[in-house]
Amino acid sequence: MIGRLNHVAIAVPDLDAAAAQYRSTLGATVGERQDEPAHGVTVVFITLPNTKIELLHPLGANSPIAGFLEKNPSGGIHHICYEVDDILAARDRLRDAGARVLGDGEPKIGAHGKPVLFLHPKDFTGTLIELEQA
Repeated sequence: MIGRLNHVAIAVPDLDAAAAQYRSTLGATVGERQDEPAHGVTVVFITLPNTKIELLHPLGANSPIAGFLEKNPSGGIHHICYEVDDILAARDRLRDAGARVLGDGEPKIGAHGKPVLFLHPKDFTGTLIELEQA
């Protein structure tokens, strides 16, 4: 069901510093800041030859990333994102298998302009999983 790894998301306390580190220290191609109000985050994508890294920073006081950074003040891996061909079919199959889809279960538009869903980390060995329609 899952396809290729789309990205690994890292929550960071200082988005500009993290982007600069990837750009200057690691020599990576760093995208522009994108505010994603529907998800409560500001993101920067790092493009790699085989996938992407998504740097996440809170956008607003109610951001889910704010709570993550309170528990992990230095930042850390927040989630991994896999592509799926049909997000609704994937959601239904996962629910039938007993997996919990977060939120209301309806896809939202993600940072790439495509439908996304998140799966409860307790159902996947402690890892928050994002599914994105390919």
